[in-house]
This record gives sequence, structure tokens and C-alpha cells, in this order.
Amino acid sequence: MKTTVVNIVTPDGPVYDSEASMVSVRATSGEMGILPGHIPTVAPLAVGVVRVQTANNKTELVAVSGGFVEIRAEQVTILSPSAEMADSIDLARAKEALKRAETRLQAKKDGVDVKRAEAALSRAINRINVKEGNI
Repeated sequence: MKTTVVNIVTPDGPVYDSEASMVSVRATSGEMGILPGHIPTVAPLAVGVVRVQTANNKTELVAVSGGFVEIRAEQVTILSPSAEMADSIDLARAKEALKRAETRLQAKKDGVDVKRAEAALSRAINRINVKEGNI
């Protein structure tokens, strides 16, 4: 079975580095399935989940908060402001972030950056969904 190397990197360092038989990402233009030998591509990512199907048919999930994917024939590199493996997501912390974002959006007071609150809400929902497997 052919595989491709998958690297997920944040400003804090590498989050994921392994071989995969398939990678699925959510680009801003829609879902992308990436197999070994894919044509070279660069695409912006939306907040979402990266699904990595390993060579032994196990699916690993990584929550990303946007960024870019660079695809080469033998390698997939994802650069994201933040990324977390599903098993390392703190569910209680993610739910607290969700509540804070919802409170900010409901308040709609002067000085509340609505776009920033919406982005925080989206990231929190994504982290919760990845942790709970609701993808």
C-alpha cells in the first residue's frame, strides 16, 4: 500500500508526523481527500478536522484552527495557528471557551469584536466535536 508522509505544524512546533494512506482536510473551498501521488497543491484551510487514515487502517483526528495545506506527491504538510490531537483536547476547557464565546456574542456590547467572538465559537465547537467524535 502506498503512503504519504503527513506533518502538522503550529508555531509551537510539530503536532503530528506520520505516514498515511489517506488524508482528509476541510479547505475553505470544501473537503479535500488526499491520496499518495496527489498533484502538488496549496490551499487555505477552514477551522475543522484533519482525518488521517494510517497505513494500518486506523483513523486519527486532529482539530485545526485554519491555516494552509501544502500537498506534494510524497508529503502533506499542514501549517496551522493551532492544532490538537483528539486525545489531547481538554473537553472541560473547550466547553468553557464555548460558553465565553456565546456570552460575548449574546452581550453585543460596544467594544465586543463580533468576528473574533465568532471565530472563538467556531474553534470551540470544532474542538468539542473532534474530542467527542461528532464529525
